[in-house]
Amino acid sequence: MYRTHTCGQLNISNLNQEVILSGWVQKVRNKGGMIWVDLRDRYGITQLVFEDGKTNSNIFEIAKTLGREFVIQATATVIEREAKNNKIPTGEIELFVNELQILNTSEVPPFTIEDDTDGGDEIRMKYRYMDLRRNPVKNNLILRHRIGQEVRRYLDDIEFMEIETPYLIKSTPEGARDFVVPSRMHQGEFYALPQSPQTFKQLLMISGYDRYFQIVKCFRDEDLRADRQPEFTQIDCEMAFVEQDDILNTFEGMAKHLFKKVLNYNLPDFIRMPYSEAMEKYGNDKPDLRFDMQINEITELVKGHNFVVFDSVEYIGGICAKNAASYSRKQLDALTKFVQKPQVGAKGLVYVKCNDDGTYKSSVDKFYNQDELAKWAKKFNAEKGDLLLILAGNKNKTLPAISELRLEMARQLNLMDKNKFVPLWVVDFPLLEWDEENNRFHAMHHPFTSPKIEDIPMLDTEPGKVRANAYDMVINGVEIGGGSIRIHNKDMQATMFKHLGFSKEEAEEQFGFLMNAFKYGAPPHGGIALGFDRLVAMFAGTDSIRDVIAFPKNNAGRDVMIDSPSNVATTQLEELGLKIDIQK
Repeated sequence: MYRTHTCGQLNISNLNQEVILSGWVQKVRNKGGMIWVDLRDRYGITQLVFEDGKTNSNIFEIAKTLGREFVIQATATVIEREAKNNKIPTGEIELFVNELQILNTSEVPPFTIEDDTDGGDEIRMKYRYMDLRRNPVKNNLILRHRIGQEVRRYLDDIEFMEIETPYLIKSTPEGARDFVVPSRMHQGEFYALPQSPQTFKQLLMISGYDRYFQIVKCFRDEDLRADRQPEFTQIDCEMAFVEQDDILNTFEGMAKHLFKKVLNYNLPDFIRMPYSEAMEKYGNDKPDLRFDMQINEITELVKGHNFVVFDSVEYIGGICAKNAASYSRKQLDALTKFVQKPQVGAKGLVYVKCNDDGTYKSSVDKFYNQDELAKWAKKFNAEKGDLLLILAGNKNKTLPAISELRLEMARQLNLMDKNKFVPLWVVDFPLLEWDEENNRFHAMHHPFTSPKIEDIPMLDTEPGKVRANAYDMVINGVEIGGGSIRIHNKDMQATMFKHLGFSKEEAEEQFGFLMNAFKYGAPPHGGIALGFDRLVAMFAGTDSIRDVIAFPKNNAGRDVMIDSPSNVATTQLEELGLKIDIQK
C-alpha cells in the first residue's frame, strides 16, 4: 500500500494515527538536529518532521539526502503542530516519520514548483509536466473538469444524448483551413480533421436523435492568438423541432447553471441585441457591456465647417469617457498613437474636453466655436469633466477602430471588473458577407444557416441585406459560442449553395451526402457550439486559453515539450505515396 491518505486530507481529528503518505518533496528545511519536509500531491501539502535522536538514525540519514521533487513514501504518526499554519487544511498537524522510502529521485527542477514560479512561459511549456504540478495550473484543470461535469449533468437532465462523431472526415472549402491526413490505403486521397461536427450533428437530427451534445475536439489550421489553438474543445449541441428562442432559452439556462454551480454567481438575464445595433453602438459584434461608453455618430452635426478631415469622409463618431477631461497632452498623444496602430487603422484622433467651468477645449478649436462644441457634448450626453474622443473615415473601418478605442479607455479607466459578468445574445447576423478579394459572397457563419423567412425574397435582389437565423453568446466582450437555425429543405440548401458560388457539381461533390439526406424527412433543427476553453478561461479569470489546457501549443502552433510538428521517416512518406523535398 503506497498511501492510506492524501496530502490534503489529515487534520487534528487524526491525532496519534499511523498513516502512510506518498508524494513529491516540495521543500526541505534542514536545521541540523531537525528536518522538516513539505510533502505534496494534487490534494495538498503535509509537513513531515524528523528529529535527530528520536527518529531512527538510518531514516534521519535518508531524510538528509532528500531534494526537491523526490518521490517518497512516509509511514508516520500524526502529531499536533506547534507552529500552526492556518493557510492550509493540514496546518494544525504534522507527521513524525517512522519509516521512509525514496520511490524515485529527481534532478533539480528547471524552475520552482510554486504558485509564483521563476520559470518563464517557454521553459514552463517545455517542461509542462512539471508546470502541471503547480497550484495555479492544477486548479485550472480541476475547474475545467468541474465545468465539464456540470455541462453533462445539465444537458443529461433535459434529455440530451452525448454521441461521438468521426475525427477523420472529408475536407470542405468553407471556413478556416483544414488539417489534412493522408491515407495509406487510398494513396493520393486525404482525410481532414473536423473544424466542427457540423454536418454529422445535422445528420443525427435527420436520424431522429433530437437532442445531441458532445464535448469535442476540433481542429483549425489558422493563425494563432491568446484565445486560439490549432486544436480546441467545443460544447457542441443540436436540437430538432425547435425555433431560435428554444435554443437561446436552453443555453441561457445552461450558462446560468454553470455560473451558479461553479462560481456561485447569479448570472443576470441575457440581453438580446441585433447585430446591426451592436455594430452601430459598440463597433463590433461582441460588445462588452460591463460599462457604457456607447458610440455616437455626429456626421451631419460636424460637416460644413471647413475642417477637411470631417468634410471629406463618410462617417464621424466617437465615445464619451466619463471623468477623463483631466487627461494630459501626453496621454492624448498616446491615444492618438494607439488609434494609428495598423491593427486599429485610424488616421488621427479629435478630442473635446468638457471643462469643469462649462467651457470646452478641443483639438479643432480653429474650426468649431463653443456653441458648436456644446452641441457635440449634448449629442454624447457629456457632463462637466468628461472627454469626447472622435474618429472619422470609412464607416466599416471607423466603427471597429472606435470599438478598439472604447476598450482601451475602459482598460485605462479600470472599467473591466473581472468579478462582474454581463451576458447577451447577439442575433440577426447577416446571412452573407462580401469577399472583395474573390468577388463573391461567403456565408458569415456556414452554408447551412437558415435565412430569416421574411428576408428570403431578397436573396435574388439584395443578398447582402438578408439576415440569418444566427446568434452568438457573448459575455464581457468574449464570444463564448454561436449557432443558428439550419436549413432543412433541400431546395433552400441548393439555393444557398448557388448564392455562395457553388456549381451544382461542386455542391454535389462536397455536400451531396447531406443533400441526399434531406430527401428523407429532415426535421426543423438548429444548434450551437460553445468554446469550452474560452468558457473555462473566463471562469478562471485568465485571458489565455493556454492556461486552462493541459498540454497547449505555443503561439507558433508548436508543442515544444514533445517537439511537434516534426519530420517523419522517409519510409512513412513512401507508404503514404508522398514525396516531399524540403530544402533547408
